[in-house]
Amino acid sequence: MKTERIILGIDPGTLIMGYGLIKCSGNTVQMICMDVIRLNKLSDQPIKLKKIFDTIVSIVDEYHPDELAIEAPFFGKNPQSMLKLGRAQGVAIAAALYRTIPVFEYSPRKIKQSVTGNGNASKEQVAAMLKKLLNLKTEPVSFDATDSIAVAMCHYFQRTETLDTKSYNSWKGFLSENPERQK
Repeated sequence: MKTERIILGIDPGTLIMGYGLIKCSGNTVQMICMDVIRLNKLSDQPIKLKKIFDTIVSIVDEYHPDELAIEAPFFGKNPQSMLKLGRAQGVAIAAALYRTIPVFEYSPRKIKQSVTGNGNASKEQVAAMLKKLLNLKTEPVSFDATDSIAVAMCHYFQRTETLDTKSYNSWKGFLSENPERQK
């Protein structure tokens, strides 16, 4: 099992898409970078999607992440906005899969819960907690950028718990590796 990995986190958006990368070595996590893809000056939706695809492929080619964690779209009141957001998310996922990067999706509530302990935390609270967790010295470009790091951290926390947990394929297997439990 690989002890060091790079996680690319994405906060999808149709005007601004946040991305961030963290490097995980055992229990140590450090931020590699965080930034945004600005799409607000592009008026044509297909051109925005192409920019997302090209930029994510470029990020993957530069940093070689092991995994992509992405925020799931939340259900809003405007179906057109939801459709556009889903397309943006889908294109980001496709770009990672184009480079054979496994993809993991997390709800906004799960991300906030894992980083701050509160599923209803504000963007400011998430950013403040990330500043402490990662010992960040500079202010982020935007909350979209810090949200992308939060997605990556959520994935780190979720996968670390899973990786540290041993699984057994039978009760007999569990007892054979834990003889003290047979009493």
